[in-house]
Amino acid sequence: MEPAPFFDVPLNLPHAGRVARRLLTYLHRDGREGTAAAATAGQLVALLDPCFETDEDPPPAEAQLLRTQAAVLARRFVEEVVLDALGNDLLGQAVRNLFECLGLGREGAAISLLAGENPNSMQRPR
Repeated sequence: MEPAPFFDVPLNLPHAGRVARRLLTYLHRDGREGTAAAATAGQLVALLDPCFETDEDPPPAEAQLLRTQAAVLARRFVEEVVLDALGNDLLGQAVRNLFECLGLGREGAAISLLAGENPNSMQRPR
């Protein structure tokens, strides 16, 4: 079986911070601010906020550590979305975008489907 296509984007922690904020906004908009997923999204925002504020990636060693920590939180976020049946297309697209910004596009293309992204979405890589 051939792997799913994905967007191969270089690490961009400031934009990952923007996407993390979107995850939180989408959950709040849908009245899901009290969920475990919202708490984890809040942790992602807090972790990535310094990069968002400066609009720069930190030095390479620190950037890799932040990437690893953010990926762990992002995976937990998806698990919580699945457990609480919170997934939808927009949330799934944001999850894929987050993983792309972490330089993990292949994983993002797969895990976004668990978070509700429509597999036939025009936004998905072809």
